[in-house]
Formats: sequence, C-alpha cells, structure tokens
Amino acid sequence: MPPTARHTTQHTTQFIRSASLSGYVELVQSLGRNPYVFMRTVGLPATSLQDPESLMPRDAARELLEITARATRTEHFALLLAAQRKLSALGPISLVLREETTLRDALDTLCRYLKLVNPSLILHVEESDGVVVIREDLLPSPRLSMRQSVELAVGGMFRMLSELAGPDWKPREVCFTHRPPADLKVHKSFFGRAVKFNQEFNGLVCSSNDLSKPRHASDPASAKFARKYLEAALNTRDERAQAMCYQFILALLPHGHCSAMEVARLMGVDRRTLHRKLDDEGLSFSRVLDQARTDLVRRHLLESDLSLTEVAELLGFSRLSSFSHWFKLKFKCAPSAWVQRQKKK
Repeated sequence: MPPTARHTTQHTTQFIRSASLSGYVELVQSLGRNPYVFMRTVGLPATSLQDPESLMPRDAARELLEITARATRTEHFALLLAAQRKLSALGPISLVLREETTLRDALDTLCRYLKLVNPSLILHVEESDGVVVIREDLLPSPRLSMRQSVELAVGGMFRMLSELAGPDWKPREVCFTHRPPADLKVHKSFFGRAVKFNQEFNGLVCSSNDLSKPRHASDPASAKFARKYLEAALNTRDERAQAMCYQFILALLPHGHCSAMEVARLMGVDRRTLHRKLDDEGLSFSRVLDQARTDLVRRHLLESDLSLTEVAELLGFSRLSSFSHWFKLKFKCAPSAWVQRQKKK
C-alpha cells in the first residue's frame, strides 16, 4: 500500500462525549432561541445530547458553539456553558479525582486519563519556583474558529479545580491566546479576577501551595473500582505514533526545544524507533512538525493580535526571517497578505 494511502492526518474526524455540551439546550432556550435549529445546522440530531456518554463529531460540536455565540450575540457563550459544568460530567474519572489527596495529584490523574474523555484536548502541567502552569491545547479543526471551544476548556478546568478546592480558590492568572472580547465583565466575574488575552498559551497559572494542600478522601472503594476500569480502558487504546508525536510537538514548540530526539524521549523510545513508527504510518517527523506549525500559525494570525515576531517564537523559529521564509514556502505569500485574503472570505 503506498504511503499516501496509509497516511491519516490529525484532521481525521474525531469524536467527543456529548457530556462536553451538557446544559447546551437549556442555556440556548434561556437566551430565547431554539437550540435544535442550531444543532441541525451542524448536522447534529436533536437526540444527540440526551445521553452524556454518546459520541458526536468534534468539529460539529465546535462549530455549534461558534454559530450559537454569533447568533445569540453572546460572545461569552462558552463561559455561560462552563458555569453549569459539574465534575461528574467527566464520568468515572470524577470518582478518582475526588479521592486524590491533593489538587496536584488530581491534575496528574486527569492528564493520564484525559484521552478517554476528550482525545482532542491536550493538558500540560508545568511547575517552577512555586508556580504551576496548566496549559490546555486543543487539536485544531481546519477552517473553524476555536475561541468558544478554548474558553469552554479553560472554563471547565477552572470549574473542576474550584469544585475540588472549594469556592474560595482562585488561580493567579487566566490566559488566552486569542484577542479580548468587547466586554470583559463576564470573564472577570466568572474567574474572579482579570483575564489576560493575546498570551502565549491557553490555561491557568496557580500557586504550588494551593495545589499541594491536603484533601480528604470519602469513598476510596469507589475510586479504586473506577481506576481499575480506567486502566483497562487505557490499555485497550492503540494510539498512533502521529498523534503522540503531534501532541509533544505542540508542548515543545513555544520553548524552542522541539526536536525528534526530545519528542522520542518524552514518548519513551529512541529517535530511530520514533522515525520507524512514523514511517509505518506513511509520515516523517518533519512532516508532523510542519503540520503542527501550519495549524498553529493559522490560529495565531486569525484569532490573536500577537506580532509576527511573537508568533515566530511560539512556532519555534529563532529568527523572524526563518519564519517568513517558511511561511512563504507554505502559503505562497507573506503573512500580512494571507491575513487580508482570509478576511475577504
């Protein structure tokens, strides 16, 4: 079979649990609109949200959030949806999270099992000098805005930590890569503090002390049973090398340390094995790296006000000239011309 026939890109349709849109119908109705009209527009049947464990196309769910926000003129629609989010929406994982002895342990557990709930969300937790950074990256959808989906993910993380830590807990900072909304009041009210936009990542900045405070378990037997179930489910997953490689590239690019050797180390293999695994899927490391950069540059140029120098750094280029050369080869024009062309579409 030729390599092109074996190649499956990151944009192959993926599915998410309908629990990700829990409360959508009631929220849209409260805004005086018919939610089922919007659902039909993106190809979702009216029954698709009835069972929280049923699956729906990821891109349809993302498009649904965007068109609903525009149609209802509610730029903060995703935060209104996140405000209704309960920890139980995560399914069996919530039983394990509730019994972890610290918030940091809960985050580590969520990182381990997240792919069972939402394989399109990539979670990275970094700690340094008493500060914990929780980065949330969403695998991109071609030609779709990601603003509402990103805010739902970050808002959902905030709600989860608040439920585990108590209502008085607040992060140090809340960060989004996209540009700010016209009105900031809802964002400040939801998160309990000012929100930063046009940042280098989407996510939360927290105090290490807050995340290391002891918590008390109340139902360890249920948590043990749930963890056993989750481990079994995890072991049955056959994750492609491309998906794992792509996720680590997203995490490493902004730090300027993205190489095949480093990605292989994080995957627990040597560089030769990584190349072999990718070759078996009709791919190469440079091709996956190029795809990640292409996905990221589209989002940054269309949805943020970052300078070209800042975008170049986030894509792992040490010089603006190198970024500009890569961009012209990829898009056949300069970044400014590409942005103007997209605005006319």
